Amino acid sequence: MTPAAAVWAQNRTGLAEAYHDAAARLIGAAMLDEGGWRKMEYWCDRIGPRLAGSPGLQRAIEWSAAEMRREGLVNVATPPVQVPVWVRGAESAALVEPLESRIAMLGLGGSVATPPEGITAETVCVKSFEELEKLGAEKVSGKIVVYNAAWQGYGRTVAYRSQGASRAARLGAVAALVRSVTPVSLRSPHTGAMNYAAGAPRIPAAAISVEDALRIQRLQDAGVRTVVRLQMEARTLPDAPSANVVGEIPGREKPEEIVVLGGHSDSWDVGQGAQDDASGCMACWQAVELVHELGLRPRRTLRVCLWVNEENGLRGGRAYREWVGEGVRNHVAAIEMDGGAERPVGFGLSINGAGEEVMARAMARLEQIGLLLSGIGAGGMTRGGGGADISPLMRDGVPGIGHRTVGQRYFEWHHTDADTLDKIDPQEFRLSIAALAVLGYVLADMPERLAE
Repeated sequence: MTPAAAVWAQNRTGLAEAYHDAAARLIGAAMLDEGGWRKMEYWCDRIGPRLAGSPGLQRAIEWSAAEMRREGLVNVATPPVQVPVWVRGAESAALVEPLESRIAMLGLGGSVATPPEGITAETVCVKSFEELEKLGAEKVSGKIVVYNAAWQGYGRTVAYRSQGASRAARLGAVAALVRSVTPVSLRSPHTGAMNYAAGAPRIPAAAISVEDALRIQRLQDAGVRTVVRLQMEARTLPDAPSANVVGEIPGREKPEEIVVLGGHSDSWDVGQGAQDDASGCMACWQAVELVHELGLRPRRTLRVCLWVNEENGLRGGRAYREWVGEGVRNHVAAIEMDGGAERPVGFGLSINGAGEEVMARAMARLEQIGLLLSGIGAGGMTRGGGGADISPLMRDGVPGIGHRTVGQRYFEWHHTDADTLDKIDPQEFRLSIAALAVLGYVLADMPERLAE
């Protein structure tokens, strides 16, 4: 242990002692809070899904800005962002041989359409990219490739969704169907973004349920010819105007220094976007609002941002970085919640380019804040964290902090029709509000910057 780290290790309770009373007030208010749930209920039940460029997203942005002003947050703004517009249209898939049977499917975001009459072709089912490449063009050309890749965690398995179409197209496939990226299925397809590689033909791509992928695999393993009919009207329109939503509590001593926290306002066009990411937006927003309601004005500015277009473009995060300009150097920390509202267990920290002594000091401070959250089970502080929307800030050295939960069921609902408000436990949601409120307030108020 370095000398600097040793000093911090000996003084682990300094922040915990200084902010005990404020943390207790914030946690108590959060556990009785109804405002955050009310706002999330409004988004989910009265606005619904919020895909980039959709009328629903625009309503959510306008309503949120007006509500922040009504609640008394300061410097409420809607910095403009140009976002991509992808429209699903009518779509369907069916097994044609050896029997007529519907396939549960959702087109992947960014996919092109099939011809109006659809595509009817024999399938070839593979479990990995390696298996696909071994088949080669001779056995893939003219067929619909079905990726039956088993769940190996989101980070690994999502590659089939994002890359599958182009890799199949290079071998002559006419379409790609991807087993949904989920550990559990009730014949529920999971959509999400896909990408076309430069130089590869653009073929239609859709997610199918785990059950349908397994059925096609069994038929192929038994030597049975399988034919699928796929119809998709998906189309991409010109970029459209949209916006991030920002509100804040100005710092009482160092208003130029910023602690920002938030989630993403957009969702896919299925379900209600409740876990992903109305919960993150509303928990962060309400955390700031509770600081405001309790009159706890911190030294630095505490800002909430509802970033737009995380799902299929990350335009909001990049636009925020451009909007703050040179002010990025005054961002003390960026906190993101985009993993659902299951029971929180703590936060993870990353600081791009930081040496060991800087990380040790920052982690020591974060662990002291964790002591304030230990009573609600959310005090676990680890190295490694961040998020997609705050990644442009993190590339410039801003400490990035990711909200962590038990993560037991999030990917069962992720990007499906089942991502609805009823999947969120109100008390677990309030625990996230409490954890974010304490973390955000202390980072904004403590004498030193996190990474000093």
